[in-house]
Amino acid sequence: MEKAAVQADGLLIPLIDFSKFLDGDETQKLETAKAILHGFQTAGFIYLSNIPIAPQTRKHVFDTSAKFFKLPIDTKLSHGWTTPEANRGYSAPGREKVTQLTDVNEVEKIRSQAPDIKESFEIGREDEPGHPNQWPAEEGELIGFKSTMTDFFAQCKALHTEVMRAIAVGMGIDPNFFDGFVDVGDNTLRLLHYPAVDKKVFQVNPGQVRAGEHSDYGSITLLFQDAAGGLQVKSPNGQFVDATPIEGTCVVNAGDLLARWSNDTIKSTIHRVVEPPSKSEGDIHPPRYSIAYFCNPNFKDHIEAIPGTYATEAEKKYDGINSGQYLVQRLAATY
Repeated sequence: MEKAAVQADGLLIPLIDFSKFLDGDETQKLETAKAILHGFQTAGFIYLSNIPIAPQTRKHVFDTSAKFFKLPIDTKLSHGWTTPEANRGYSAPGREKVTQLTDVNEVEKIRSQAPDIKESFEIGREDEPGHPNQWPAEEGELIGFKSTMTDFFAQCKALHTEVMRAIAVGMGIDPNFFDGFVDVGDNTLRLLHYPAVDKKVFQVNPGQVRAGEHSDYGSITLLFQDAAGGLQVKSPNGQFVDATPIEGTCVVNAGDLLARWSNDTIKSTIHRVVEPPSKSEGDIHPPRYSIAYFCNPNFKDHIEAIPGTYATEAEKKYDGINSGQYLVQRLAATY
């Protein structure tokens, strides 16, 4: 029986030892794969422990991320996010509004009422034609920034492949079914900084959040959190439940495209980042740092319902769709 990382209001997010899938015997591998799939089918979220990314690597990436966000605002803006097609570079606080809305005017309305209190830096694969990464100058504390992030990108890409293999094993299809859909690495590494904020901000504006309620767009998201907290996941009963950080784990959630790919047998669950639990004395919430690795099927690929998720053509809920076009369409509404 897997442990529960989160259990409240009808929401159970399992804590799963991923080493049993990677290194276990055939029975352990199958049991772990089924637990992963069940977590995605019921909660849309899982916590993974014992992933093949070393704790010291994660700490180094977090430390390096914090050094980037300490740069002067003008320096950061010189590496600014440009287009949904590129999806690379820096976004200042209030630039992006994550939401379930798709109408640009509606998004702008809620952005003006309660802008997200966060800044981010997006990194894509290095070899995508026409869309170079916006690397900061390698000087001072940022010497080694590029190699740190490209190495971490590669490790997350490998983890994405393994999680998709676990999903395939859980589904009872070819374990390598997804390999050819995720081999290019059309993914996004997002460094996130939620600045220190006066607690009164949340009292004066009850609608204020650090990141608005939303689902993710792609296949899965790998989320690495610090200890600050604030992530909440929507329960089946409609309440938001704290997804408390557990040291040494990676939170993994299914995205909208995987839900569509699975013919809605997998859930893409709404979540948000709110005022953190008040652990600190005084009037200021400390900063929060997190790192999200947004995984996608290759942008060139056509996504149709996975074999075994439907019995007849009539049971397919969605038409096939191009992965890249779908993701650009979704991103265009949030910036």
